Amino acid sequence: MSHESTPPPAPSPHPPALPPPPKKNHSNAVVIGSAAAVVVAVVATGIAVSGSRDGAAEPGPTVTVTEVATPDDESAAAEDDARPAAEESGGESGDGVYSLSEPVAYGNDVEVSLSKFSRGTSSDYASPGNTPYAKFTIKIVNGSDESVNADELSVNCAYGDEGKEGDAIFDEGLDGLPETRILAGRSLSVVWACELPKDQKYLQVEVAPDYESKTAVFTGNVK
Repeated sequence: MSHESTPPPAPSPHPPALPPPPKKNHSNAVVIGSAAAVVVAVVATGIAVSGSRDGAAEPGPTVTVTEVATPDDESAAAEDDARPAAEESGGESGDGVYSLSEPVAYGNDVEVSLSKFSRGTSSDYASPGNTPYAKFTIKIVNGSDESVNADELSVNCAYGDEGKEGDAIFDEGLDGLPETRILAGRSLSVVWACELPKDQKYLQVEVAPDYESKTAVFTGNVK
């Protein structure tokens, strides 16, 4: 039996077409690009920090933060600006406490002292009448360059452990404050009396030489 060889298939005139390359996703490219930028920034920062360790520290970048005020913040700021500032009084004595015989110098170079304490009882025609009192002399020395109004002097008294108010006594020889001016370098003495019951010894006298000075508090026992 004869065997005839089968001829090989004829070659294809064209090679098979390759599949088209996949299309690049634009969003992926953006993500990859952003990630690369972050890596570059981190690497650059690491280089700057490591370099600063070898020498003097170099100033970092200046970051400016701008805050936008809301309408509520603006309203609160306007209310704060509208509030009056706290009013301050002059004088250096403050609200300190002093003994009855201790002189007090104020910030305006005015000095006040109390002396000549004694007891008495007001007359029937006094205001208030028939009232036991403590009498003393208030001396005002004006060491400033300006005159001081004597009628601006304020005097208030209290007595006892409970600090009961002691009324000022107006009687013969107890006429209150004179309506005069204490010139620069001059002094003035005023006789004053305030209520002090016979069974009480502790007396508190608060004095301010003018409207601008703070009050000094004189305290002690009256025999």
